[in-house]
Amino acid sequence: MEIIIASDAAGVAMAAADIVTDLVRAKPNAVLGLATGSSPLGLYAELAARVARGLDLSAVSGFALDEYVGLAPDDPRSYAHVIRSCVTEPLGLDPQKVHVPVGVGDDLQAACQLYDDAIAGAGGIDLQVLGIGRNGHLGFNEPSSSPESRTRVASLAESTRQDNARFFDEPDAVPVQCVTQGLGTIMDARRTLLIATGAAKADSIALAIEGPVSTSCPASVLQRHPNAVVVCDRDAAAKLTRVSA
Repeated sequence: MEIIIASDAAGVAMAAADIVTDLVRAKPNAVLGLATGSSPLGLYAELAARVARGLDLSAVSGFALDEYVGLAPDDPRSYAHVIRSCVTEPLGLDPQKVHVPVGVGDDLQAACQLYDDAIAGAGGIDLQVLGIGRNGHLGFNEPSSSPESRTRVASLAESTRQDNARFFDEPDAVPVQCVTQGLGTIMDARRTLLIATGAAKADSIALAIEGPVSTSCPASVLQRHPNAVVVCDRDAAAKLTRVSA
């Protein structure tokens, strides 16, 4: 596992964007796994600035990590909306090549299988962008998730619902279920890029990188990935003992 420690969030965004830029220049039709949440927003903003300066991402395909169950794609609280407004449009991606799990419908599990099939049909994910939850979750793979899990309907931990309540008018409005790529789906990516900033992520980063590989910290499974990179700032790296922050 490669660890890159930047001085601040801006440095994290730059370092992560360099990784994406290098990939796309080598493979213009690269397939990206797209994390939602706050962790990757700096990366997406930096990539948008580079697109404005001439970086061409128009041939890139994308697959989002997760979606809330019960929110339609046009709901402003949905991750489909976030991906459109923060990724597809500012990065100049083809909307037909950007996919988000379906959170509404009569047979969500069948839709989950179709999502994994679509990833495989695109040739697999070249670079999976990831954030990490305070409880160590990846995507919405909460503690106790199986390392072999595939895209599926899952329940959200109460701590995750509390963390995400700021995006909703009231805490009770936060969905209790989600559709998420599984840990097995994530681990199929040829490279993973985990982004973390801020002191609130220090405990989970330390467990993910230096703790035992355990279902109690889903992100620790990345220790077993052959090409994993973590980009974090000094605050998020503060509790690491085997690298210098």
